[in-house]
Amino acid sequence: MGHLGGAHPPIDISKKKAEARLAAAQERLLRLRLILGGQIGVKKIGPPLCVLFEGWDASGKGGAIKRLVAPLDPRHVRVTQFAAPTYDEKRHHYMQRFWQVLPGRGGMTVLDRSWYGRVLVERVEGFASHEQWRRAYDEIAEFERTLAAEGMILIKFWMNVSDEEQLRRFESRRDDPLRSWKLTDEDWRNRAKRAEYAAAVEEMIDRTDRPRARWQVIPGDDKQYARFAVVEHVCRVLETKLAKRGYDLGAADRPGNPEA
Repeated sequence: MGHLGGAHPPIDISKKKAEARLAAAQERLLRLRLILGGQIGVKKIGPPLCVLFEGWDASGKGGAIKRLVAPLDPRHVRVTQFAAPTYDEKRHHYMQRFWQVLPGRGGMTVLDRSWYGRVLVERVEGFASHEQWRRAYDEIAEFERTLAAEGMILIKFWMNVSDEEQLRRFESRRDDPLRSWKLTDEDWRNRAKRAEYAAAVEEMIDRTDRPRARWQVIPGDDKQYARFAVVEHVCRVLETKLAKRGYDLGAADRPGNPEA
């Protein structure tokens, strides 16, 4: 099965229960985000948080991102989407365009696609030479090591969806006049190269899954499951990282705290 594993969720859960878990996780995340930003608790600005999403086309990235940021004040989180680099961006090192959107201390950024495009689409489609994308593994590892050394919490998601479910979603988009714009000729071309992309994803995870920046593969065939699984995982990582750094995650709820 490799790193990707299956795309079907490990549990069967009703829509009602999934929505309840999502709501609970969102409330949990809101509190953690306020602690991170120094708005509640000890009023100490926390480390920057960067959550990046990669995944198959129609794997549910947009829906997961929407639920992740829904409970948060838009002043406290920035969502950035990356498509193909512009002519001017191509004049610089491929990492250059990502630096400027990274969060500062106490901030949070969500990336829809990221620097991993160099070892995914640029590799498979031939937009980067063999030497360039092979070198990129070391460049990415050093980049993430630098971010982690400065205190950034980096969470990486691969949204996984089966071949059959991806086709069903493609056809659903094609037949819906209000969603057909989401489906392009490029999506169909990418689908035709699914085996090549799968090999690239497996190598990407194998070479860039490190303790400072772990990959979390989300089984995405059930969108309801995937959405709460993403938010719950962000909460778990934040709670673990902040506790190790000495944050009292219960301080904001104690009697006498003016923010409780």
